[in-house]
Amino acid sequence: MGIEAKEQGNLIGSDKVEGTNVYGADGEKIGSIERVMIDKPSGKVSYAVLGFGGFLGLGNDHYPLPWQSLKYNTELGGYQTAITEDQLKGAPKYASDNEWNWSDTGRSRQVNEYYGVPML
Repeated sequence: MGIEAKEQGNLIGSDKVEGTNVYGADGEKIGSIERVMIDKPSGKVSYAVLGFGGFLGLGNDHYPLPWQSLKYNTELGGYQTAITEDQLKGAPKYASDNEWNWSDTGRSRQVNEYYGVPML
């Protein structure tokens, strides 16, 4: 499948989002998107999981970011968030996939409140 089939107008394939760099409020790279979490009933992307820390992806911490907290920045060629790297260090995170319960609405609310984004 060519790139044309993965990116059309305002639409982009999930495989093109994964691995995209994420930049902080200061324009410095803070990590990259490991995966997107899609709400099954609505089909809307709810969260992007940011990989941060570690070396070459090993030992990364995983930070769920509300999708609404990210904006694509064409100049940077990646997504940008209003949070700084220092603020990210205090954000909700997990070390491995089995440590995060995506069905726990309390945890989701905690993430959204941390980033100042209302729950959808």
